[in-house]
Amino acid sequence: MAINNSMPKINNFLQAFQDSLPGLKDFKHASRLYLDDNFKLAPKNKFLFHVVFNTDETLFFDGFSSAERYQLNMLVKSADLPKYGLNVEEKIQYNKKMYAATRIQYEPVNIVFHDDQADTVNAFWKKYYEYHIADSVTMNTEEQLSVTKDDAYDSIKGKTITKFGMDTPIERKKPYLKSIELFTLHKKRFTSMTLVNPLIGSFSHDNVDHADGLGILTNSMQIFYETVIYKSGIVNSTTVPGFATLNYDKEPSPLSVLGRGTNSIFGPGGVVDGVGSTIRNFQNGNILGAILSAGNTYNRARKIKKQNVKQELKGLAKEGIRNIAKASGPITNPVAQFAVGAAALATIKPTSKKGEESTRINQPTFDSVNFLTADEAFRLVENNEQVRDQVSAGIYYKDIGSRKNLTVAQSDVEFAGASDSVKTVYTNKTLTDIRKLVTEGYVKISRENNDVNIDTEKANL
Repeated sequence: MAINNSMPKINNFLQAFQDSLPGLKDFKHASRLYLDDNFKLAPKNKFLFHVVFNTDETLFFDGFSSAERYQLNMLVKSADLPKYGLNVEEKIQYNKKMYAATRIQYEPVNIVFHDDQADTVNAFWKKYYEYHIADSVTMNTEEQLSVTKDDAYDSIKGKTITKFGMDTPIERKKPYLKSIELFTLHKKRFTSMTLVNPLIGSFSHDNVDHADGLGILTNSMQIFYETVIYKSGIVNSTTVPGFATLNYDKEPSPLSVLGRGTNSIFGPGGVVDGVGSTIRNFQNGNILGAILSAGNTYNRARKIKKQNVKQELKGLAKEGIRNIAKASGPITNPVAQFAVGAAALATIKPTSKKGEESTRINQPTFDSVNFLTADEAFRLVENNEQVRDQVSAGIYYKDIGSRKNLTVAQSDVEFAGASDSVKTVYTNKTLTDIRKLVTEGYVKISRENNDVNIDTEKANL
């Protein structure tokens, strides 16, 4: 076989772009596939699931209450969804091969529980174990154990105890575990798979270990079943029993209108959102909700600072200009004459022989009369914790908030609720980068009252 010594040529690579061929595709393919029709074809998340164990608690005098059954369902750590195997036989039909399915096999599924300190999962297993297996009931006291040992080789008539293994009382004609429902949740809808007539094939407790200081105990079991029933629909307390019933936080989000909202004009939880929520509640007859949202909106509006309003409007104006620039395409860019805040978009000039266009930001001269210099700002944040926190929130907005399209006020709320480790990181960045941020004009600290101003335009550069 001859060795191919020819090297690939760039013309071969560029050939895909000629003659109206599709060429290389960008992220729009994934966007159109997964985002169109309200995320219709987006994949489901593994962690959004719910498991329901349907048990017959009338078989016991001390059966689980409805609350305990709901808690048992929530203690599932992970679960397998049903698996199927088909026996397929190859047939020869007039020298032509064909295949015929002769049998279906329902593969067992594994379910893992958290071993809770209330022993909810252990109590469930104890009920199943004692109901279906006679050993634990027959030999549950020392007296019965000794009697059993004494009559082990006696005649049947002389035996005191005769129930062992699966030899349970005849009157138990109903299973304790009636069915298991596995729910996958997505966009306020569910897809359920019900395991019919499930039987526990194995149950195992975890191992304990003095050397494992971080491990948590689990219980796992293997389930066999006869068939599967599929359903789908809207999630509510009837279709998905126990979901969001116990141990769920139902308080409104702090960023929502009824949860005090955010100190911003636009965006979720802002003043505009609050006014709209008040009107919707009033039109729907929810007078109490309208009063609460109106009161929260009024209190937030009073706390909004003028500089925050300006920053929000600057951000909106800049976003609008970007959209105009995108829509203009190869036509002469219309954003050349706009000026936003302290940073002005310069007139677009050709940067190459072919007339390619680029955009640059004019850097304003530093105003050392009204604002602190880089060294003065460093000394201030080193000794003033309040100013240091404000600058840390500004850096957080630059790194995180602006990338998430949050306003400065929304980013400040998110930063205030961040963990201590995150705040420590940005406090250290403040002490390290304050001189650079002041020199670049991103952070301005007023010489008169030490107010910290953040240049939102520079955050997106």
